[in-house]
Amino acid sequence: MTATIPSPSPAPSPVSAPKPAAPGGPVGKASRRGLTGALWLLPPLLLVAGFFLYPLALVVKQSFTDKDDNVGFDVWHSVLTSPQFTDALWNTVKIAVLSTLGCLVLGFFLAVVLTFVPFPGARLISRLVDTILAFPSFLIALAFTFLYGTAGVFNAVAEELGAGQPLVGFLYSPWCVVLAEITFYTPFVMRPLLAAFALVPRERLDVAASLGAGPMRVVARVLLPEALPALAAGGSLTLLLTLNEFGIVLFIGAKDVTTLPMLVHAKGAVTFDYPGACVVAVVEVALSLALYGLYRFVFARTGAARAGVVA
Repeated sequence: MTATIPSPSPAPSPVSAPKPAAPGGPVGKASRRGLTGALWLLPPLLLVAGFFLYPLALVVKQSFTDKDDNVGFDVWHSVLTSPQFTDALWNTVKIAVLSTLGCLVLGFFLAVVLTFVPFPGARLISRLVDTILAFPSFLIALAFTFLYGTAGVFNAVAEELGAGQPLVGFLYSPWCVVLAEITFYTPFVMRPLLAAFALVPRERLDVAASLGAGPMRVVARVLLPEALPALAAGGSLTLLLTLNEFGIVLFIGAKDVTTLPMLVHAKGAVTFDYPGACVVAVVEVALSLALYGLYRFVFARTGAARAGVVA
């Protein structure tokens, strides 16, 4: 009987270690894409740092340094407690709020007329709104000078009629500044309103009218709710822009009307009080950033983007 010798079982093969990813693999490509994105982001960051952050840091630093190069809060205390700063802050807020309210009322009325009241040339006027947005603000002040100035059109007509010159004082009053800003900034409210009203079906207006609702009731119950996101976004932006308006106030030259931008100009270019000008400028920047944050918050919370409003 022959004995069978069992054959030895094969030795288990060693577990091979995972090979490192090739340089051209997915991980390597992702790393290269991230590095490329960072390199593309570097030039804009350098521009922002060089042309905005660095000058702003110098302004903030100068606001804490007096004329004798002493560092402290003396300049801030001197400027913030002065009646000149208090009047400028009050004038800035008052003019900005009144101008914004006027833009909201006038912009809403004009947007309703242009969208829902057909008349020849309505579409052309709607297109001109975008053109007005490209004009510099001082052109409005120049036009107001031709209209309401001492040698303006209205005063010339009043003189011919023997009624004197009652409008001379109006040109140099705060109300002229408010009217000029309403004239210039109303398209900033109209533009989002026109976009929002374009999404409203005309059938909704016809149904409301067929149920006995008058024009004012249709506007209040149908159009106004649809316009609230656009009004909120456009009003916030207009308030931000009117708060920083400089050209209209400067060119009109309203008597005793000094706003924060005008105070910065007066301290920096007239009296050469650079630390005081920097303090006012920092306050103006802080107010502007706060209002811009409010604008973005209102834009996001009111659903203005879904209503077709452009931020």
